[in-house]
Amino acid sequence: MDNKRIYLSLPRQSGSEQDYIQRAFETNWITSGGPNVKEFEDTLEMYFGEKSFITALNSGTSAIHLALVVLGIKAGDEVICQSMTFSASANPILYQGAVPVFVDSEKETWNICPEFLEIAIEDRIKKGKKPKAIIAVHLYGNPYKIEEVHAVADKYDIPIIEDSAEALGSCYKGKNCGAFGTIGILSFNGNKIITTSSGGALISNSKSVKEKALFFATQSKDKAVHYQHSEIGYNYRMSNVCAGIGLGQMEILEKNIQERREINSFYKESFKNIKEVTVFENSNQDFFSNCWLTTILVDYHNEKDINREKLIMAFENENIECRPLWKPMHLQPIFEEYPYYGKNIAESLFEKGLCLPSGNLSLEDKKRIKQVVENFFV
Repeated sequence: MDNKRIYLSLPRQSGSEQDYIQRAFETNWITSGGPNVKEFEDTLEMYFGEKSFITALNSGTSAIHLALVVLGIKAGDEVICQSMTFSASANPILYQGAVPVFVDSEKETWNICPEFLEIAIEDRIKKGKKPKAIIAVHLYGNPYKIEEVHAVADKYDIPIIEDSAEALGSCYKGKNCGAFGTIGILSFNGNKIITTSSGGALISNSKSVKEKALFFATQSKDKAVHYQHSEIGYNYRMSNVCAGIGLGQMEILEKNIQERREINSFYKESFKNIKEVTVFENSNQDFFSNCWLTTILVDYHNEKDINREKLIMAFENENIECRPLWKPMHLQPIFEEYPYYGKNIAESLFEKGLCLPSGNLSLEDKKRIKQVVENFFV
């Protein structure tokens, strides 16, 4: 049997990427900005629909940072952040010298808990520090509880930064994730549903927000003949070459979503008779996930010698990559001193959770994965 490495989330190429890249080289536009960037932004704006304004950037992390900048977050301000997420959701808070306040997950979507969110807001207000923004994440492509979370945010008049880094193509009640927040963000890192090799985007429903983000992303150059800067700027604009990759990738976005959802169905079938494993699935039809990564919870079973770590090792012995869920931010050494509101939902998910290979799998790959599952749970 072929023992090549099966990776967690490999990209798939459409075949058109090199045409767009070649166009960039032929026109000698191989720096930031340019025709490919403009066309990529236009394509994304068409995808998200009317009143969507996209600013293409060099990473999803840059997009979160610019969202904080645009919202006026300054040193000493408090920003609420979902604890169960990748560190890129929280790091930009510290870039601004602001204070992260972490909130636990809820069991249905694994995303920010609306109840603990409100508890956190009320407690911070009592302490004299009303939060200036909320970062809510669509974890692994699974939409958070949009209505409940936004109802809390609206009640206290706090803007939401909607972290859709993992959720391009996911929807809630037919509306694209990324378009619900005051500002949304996307990531096009090499492991995402589509990639620009490295890249991201900021989404808003305001042309002025787009223009402001573009201003900050291109070193905050004032309107002057000479280089003049009245505000701190950043070198965050997407390159014309990377945008060319993105244009080719957008041609297969829907195909990629369909493929990942089919892989998710493959795992549901593979684990359907295994009591120790629960494959995550959305609670109802209002939630549509792009299934960026299929995730499972593995219950410990001492008599059968079953646990998550041993399952990871069984896959690794067959050269198959798996990874635990994100370690919650409030448990990370860099963030453990900051406030946290919740119980142990995120912590429990981290202890039991596992991400499975979910992108660009061949039939042979699936056979190898299924064989490991069958052998391990016999």
